[in-house]
Amino acid sequence: MACSDAMVATPAATALPLPASAWSVYIVECADGSLYTGIALRLRIARHNSGKGARYTRSRLPVRLVYHESCPDKSSALKRELAIKALPRAQKSLLLQSQGKNL
Repeated sequence: MACSDAMVATPAATALPLPASAWSVYIVECADGSLYTGIALRLRIARHNSGKGARYTRSRLPVRLVYHESCPDKSSALKRELAIKALPRAQKSLLLQSQGKNL
């Protein structure tokens, strides 16, 4: 089953309303302009910004949620995460632009 409901987050968004069982694929923009893609049951932007998130983001704080999409299960979320991570930066920017966000 594929992921859906792709959306770009508003600048102030740190947690988005999701069903309790929904997995999310998300992209955050780090302070240095790099992008980090991850998955979670609940979006973890506050956790990233507190320095307790992924090792990659700890030295690139603060982070800002720029994209998220819901997936029906962990397997779908992992597959979508890998697909997004495999994209070159230019294609990730196109993905965000197609949802209304310019980097």
